[in-house]
Amino acid sequence: MAPDQIAALFTREDGSFLCARWGRPVAPVIFGLADDSLEIFRGAIRAGFAHARHPVAEADPEMGSNLMLFFMRDWQELAGVPDLDRLTGIPDLPSRLVASDADQYRLFRFDADGGIRACLSFTRIGGALATAHPAALAEALMMRSALSFAADVTPSQDLADLIRAAYDPILPVAASDPAHALRLAARLAGPAA
Repeated sequence: MAPDQIAALFTREDGSFLCARWGRPVAPVIFGLADDSLEIFRGAIRAGFAHARHPVAEADPEMGSNLMLFFMRDWQELAGVPDLDRLTGIPDLPSRLVASDADQYRLFRFDADGGIRACLSFTRIGGALATAHPAALAEALMMRSALSFAADVTPSQDLADLIRAAYDPILPVAASDPAHALRLAARLAGPAA
């Protein structure tokens, strides 16, 4: 991947750049899936973060779970999530998602050093994603939660390599300068990627 392609992945609509990775072990919890699907998603999370050389834990000491994946057939089901407004900081989230006809929504929280502190991922599996293969969806959701991508990304080997490069311990956990894309591109081109 070229530096400009990498920079585009982290550049928001307002022109700001943010590439952040998890600064703490990922402690996932999954809501709304049948037991037979749970292991597919758990396995994708473990494998994806193992590839990035980042730990997955049973619990976060401050928050319990810090990667929360919610699955529902319809956005109105979110109304049953206790303290959803407080959890997300967004009033009337179900109504907003219905109005935008979204299939997915992702929200990050960050630590003081800019690293990802928590990720809340909401997926409506009753719409366009109803026919998605569980393993493909699990891989996509893992990748989308690994870094602060500005938009949805499609899983690929290039993307997996980029995630691994971004978790190089020499790099900062977060960068707001688009020149960071040059550092990531260099790692992709070198033997460490």
